[in-house]
Amino acid sequence: MSLGGITVLTVTGASLAPGAATARSAAAALTEPVPSDRDVARAERRARERAEEVAQAKVRYAQAAGELERLAAAAALAVERYNGEKVRLARAAGAYQDAMARLAEAERRYAQARANLAAFAAEAYRAGSGSTPWPSVIAGSGGPQGAMDRAGLLEMLARRRTGFVQEVQAARNVADLFRTQAQSALAEQHAATQRALQARRAAEEAVARQQRAVQEIGAEKRRLERELDIARERADDLARRRREALRDADAAGSGSGYSQGLAVARAALRWLGTPYSWGGGTVNGPSYGIAHGARIYGFDCSGLAMYAWAKAGVHLDHWTGTQWTSGPHIPLNRLRPGDLVFYAYNTSDPGTIHHVGVYIGKGRMVEAPYTGGRVRISSIWRPGLIGATRPAG
Repeated sequence: MSLGGITVLTVTGASLAPGAATARSAAAALTEPVPSDRDVARAERRARERAEEVAQAKVRYAQAAGELERLAAAAALAVERYNGEKVRLARAAGAYQDAMARLAEAERRYAQARANLAAFAAEAYRAGSGSTPWPSVIAGSGGPQGAMDRAGLLEMLARRRTGFVQEVQAARNVADLFRTQAQSALAEQHAATQRALQARRAAEEAVARQQRAVQEIGAEKRRLERELDIARERADDLARRRREALRDADAAGSGSGYSQGLAVARAALRWLGTPYSWGGGTVNGPSYGIAHGARIYGFDCSGLAMYAWAKAGVHLDHWTGTQWTSGPHIPLNRLRPGDLVFYAYNTSDPGTIHHVGVYIGKGRMVEAPYTGGRVRISSIWRPGLIGATRPAG
């Protein structure tokens, strides 16, 4: 297993008391390795790759947003053109209605002209058949003057007939012209309006497609930004843990002193899951003690500390009182594996110390906790913490 970044060996399940496998799993989960320079470099490279992906996504998003703005402007222009064509269509429809009114008037005049022509023709027919006094008028006497009067009458009748014919033809031409112009103008405007409507729809569909594209690119950009945050946090965490490990190693020193502490921690971890036994423990391992009035094979807290330090070549008494004074007291921010952590009923009075644990790093210790419990890994941060000692060989 790993201890403060340094590999610590544990024994197989056969060497542990019942429940040790679970405790060993907990120990493995709580004692993470110190990241190597390669781990930190790999994490930083991953963060740079994510940053490059985010930068590319931002470029794509900016381009897509710019294209959306352009399409939105084009769509607005298409909408306004369609609006203009609708206005012109309304005007064309009004002009068509006006033309239809003029056409109705022309039709009326045409009908009237035809009626006039028919009446004139009927009158002329009657004059020719002798049913009217006109023959006598035309053929009457009166000399030269009478003849001139009769000639003027004939000329007037001819002009009248010609006028009727021309009026009928003109009314028909005007009616046809109005009909053709009005129908053509309205049809052309309908076609123009339809073209404008199709252009507007095409522009709006392009805007909708681009909006979806912008949303998709935006979602991708946000996903990559989250991945970048995670990668950066990971890289920062590894770098921080690496710095802390190196700083702790520098503070603790190197060589036999640090290795000795690791041996102590390794020895204590070997017995995870072993039952608590008051008075149990020797320099050679667990022994029979008392728990709930019965003989139990295991450790009590000071017996575990004595055994662990014996494996590093340092003799301690089986008593927290002298273990507290077995070496220099260590500030809690300078702890290293193997240091003994003590607890008292009154933290201002070392004479009330009642418990000890073996520090293994990252704020954790191995302890034989209490009657009915088993050797376990625990946090050192709890009430009664009075200080720590680094036993001297």
